[in-house]
Amino acid sequence: MFYVYILKSCEFPKQTYVGFSSDLKARLKKHNEGGCPHTSKYKPWELAWYCAFPEKHKALVFEAYLKSHSGKAFASKRLLSSP
Repeated sequence: MFYVYILKSCEFPKQTYVGFSSDLKARLKKHNEGGCPHTSKYKPWELAWYCAFPEKHKALVFEAYLKSHSGKAFASKRLLSSP
């Protein structure tokens, strides 16, 4: 399986990060250990949302969408908002 995920910074709750991985647990651990330059200054991170895809290509397309302007709006309204 391939995962598209959204992380939320524990210290800076307005900071989010969208990513892709085939090993979600290991990837979250790497983010929290500071192993990723784009996320190291906002650690620690918590998993806010994820979705599993059986096909790598579809996961990468959805990750790209979530990183787009309309994808960020969609994620904010539909995936990260509290009821």
